[in-house]
Amino acid sequence: MSDYRIVVAGCGGMANAWVKTALSREDARIVGLVDIVPENARAMAERHGLECGVYKDLKEALADTGANLVFDVTIPASHYTVCSTAMQTGADVFGEKPMAESMAEARELIAISDRTGRSYSVMQNRRYSAPIRALRDLVARGAIGRVGYIGAEFFIGAHFGGFRDAMDSPLILDMAIHTFDEARFLTGADPVSVYCHEFNPPGSWYAGNASAVCIFEMSDGSVFSYRGSWCAEGAPTSWDAAWRLNGETGTAIWDGTGVPYAEVVAPGDQTEKFIRDYKRVEAPMEWKGRAGHEGCLDEMFAALSEGRKAETDCRDNIKSLAMVFGAIDSAKSGRKIDLRTYY
Repeated sequence: MSDYRIVVAGCGGMANAWVKTALSREDARIVGLVDIVPENARAMAERHGLECGVYKDLKEALADTGANLVFDVTIPASHYTVCSTAMQTGADVFGEKPMAESMAEARELIAISDRTGRSYSVMQNRRYSAPIRALRDLVARGAIGRVGYIGAEFFIGAHFGGFRDAMDSPLILDMAIHTFDEARFLTGADPVSVYCHEFNPPGSWYAGNASAVCIFEMSDGSVFSYRGSWCAEGAPTSWDAAWRLNGETGTAIWDGTGVPYAEVVAPGDQTEKFIRDYKRVEAPMEWKGRAGHEGCLDEMFAALSEGRKAETDCRDNIKSLAMVFGAIDSAKSGRKIDLRTYY
């Protein structure tokens, strides 16, 4: 059995889910907590009954503990420093999204992973639920034929406070990557180009642009349309967004919460019909894995144990990150951006 000795970098609220998952495993133990505010680390230790060192400096924590795995649950501005330090010190990394605050930093993290042989996997927890797995399988088995259009709507009024309220592009940079990554997961396609209009509507409590409309061309020839707002009060969508995928012979629908389904052209001669008849096809909910953070962490641990790249390995996740920075660049420049040069 593997022995994962974990240092947790960043002891804010998000880290609790990571710590709980680690503590539930027989092959993992937390040997250090790192935070620039030591009181946060001490509170984390007390909350979970941890008897481990508390540090302000990651290098010191790694040297003292001999940790072989780092949980990077810091703010986005710290991801590059934490992940690069961990890998160059000999530890693998499981990190919160986004990979980094720039594409240059993300590419360098991949280069460091290649040079050191250390693994770096990114938290994309929206991939891990029975409904989205059922929707992906419904599409993959050809229930609606070849997909031409993917649409996602995300409208939530999120009053987090803190660093998000001050970000230039809070929706695109901190949240939309979830939906962008879901689109890649559902279609198995990579982004080719993007045109984005980003704006901050009346009533927004964010300093930066909290709403956006994006059009992505994908490598399979399909078009992915994203419409979203993080300051939309009333009638919220699911955090997983609301989805519509149009194919040659039908349409798949998922509200982001319930069971996905498709409506496909009913068999039989319909040559005389102006509007054809359709039959409903339910998506079997067959996936038995754990949901959310737990499911993603289960996959990350399994990949390390099996000596393979995780589903959300940095080399794959950079394509979702490219959609983020490409959208921001498009909004700033007012033009369509070719994403193939980003990753």
